[in-house]
Amino acid sequence: MWFQLQSYRAPPRVCKLVAFGYNRRMPFVSVLMPCYNAAATLEEALDSLAHQTLADFEVVAVDDGSQDATWQILQAWAGRDRRFRVLSCSHGGVIAAANAGLDACRGEYIARMDADDRSLPDRLAEQAAYLDAHPDVAVVSSLVRGFPPGDVREGFRIYIEWLNSLVNDADIRREIFVESPLPNPSVMMRRKWLERMGGYQERGWPEDYDLYLRLYLAGARFAKIPRVLLEWREHPARLTRTDSRYSVENFLRCKAHYLARGPLHGRDAVILWGAGMMGRRLGKQLQRQGVELTAYVDVDPKKIGSTRRGRPILAPEELMPLWKQYRKPVLLVAVGARGARKLIRARLTALGLREGADWWAAA
Repeated sequence: MWFQLQSYRAPPRVCKLVAFGYNRRMPFVSVLMPCYNAAATLEEALDSLAHQTLADFEVVAVDDGSQDATWQILQAWAGRDRRFRVLSCSHGGVIAAANAGLDACRGEYIARMDADDRSLPDRLAEQAAYLDAHPDVAVVSSLVRGFPPGDVREGFRIYIEWLNSLVNDADIRREIFVESPLPNPSVMMRRKWLERMGGYQERGWPEDYDLYLRLYLAGARFAKIPRVLLEWREHPARLTRTDSRYSVENFLRCKAHYLARGPLHGRDAVILWGAGMMGRRLGKQLQRQGVELTAYVDVDPKKIGSTRRGRPILAPEELMPLWKQYRKPVLLVAVGARGARKLIRARLTALGLREGADWWAAA
């Protein structure tokens, strides 16, 4: 049948719903899977969902105008398994496809899944049980594993190690401005929180990170199941490698937007630790958001004593004398060098500054 989908932020689109003999009883969990030219990996992803130990779920897969066999594969699955419901839409991109799928999802909990990844058999059962047992948690993720092993690049491996080190709400909130702390295809969310946030939104930067930052500012709580429940595929055509919304500059634009509306709001001094490339780029984006920087801090003697964007660059020893001049100052740490954040954290802790209250890591 054909029907009009009222997407959260995108204009309404006419999509075709295929659900051969599907169970009309409301499922407990809906798995939302946008698909675009995914024929090479789609069978593997769908098979991993078909073998979930949780019985009460549906898969809502959205074909976003694919030009390969994606639609035919989805129709075949919907024809033989009533848990699979599929939508065919004209190509509008991942945000429009995700929001179209959200409109069709019926479950109390919404799990995200990409068409090139694999969910381990207990994933849906464990995440749904966690949300049942923790009504204060809005989003639960899990640890992830990159695959195929021979294709996992060093940068992706380092990112996964960082992701898997952030398990509880305090960990995730502490480093949410460093990078996206939740792998999007691994999350399960409460429908009421997604509706409250207005679904996914197009702002020219990563839509999943944007959603998590909006949830963070709204006071939502996060969690992760402390074991691997998703295998995350590494390949050159991953959206994060091919879509300009995932560029470093657009990540910085996203961070600056929500920093200005969250941790930096109402502060009488904003100090930025890092006068190198990352600090310069974040400082530029913050100023575009109307945030006036007070000073930079850096350890490089060649930079100390000069200025950056009209603001002085101070040595670390000069931070606290400046800090004490203000009623409600805040510090951002934007140093991209590996290991720097750990060293700076130890130094700021020794100075009595509280992470998540007095300062935030942003790189």
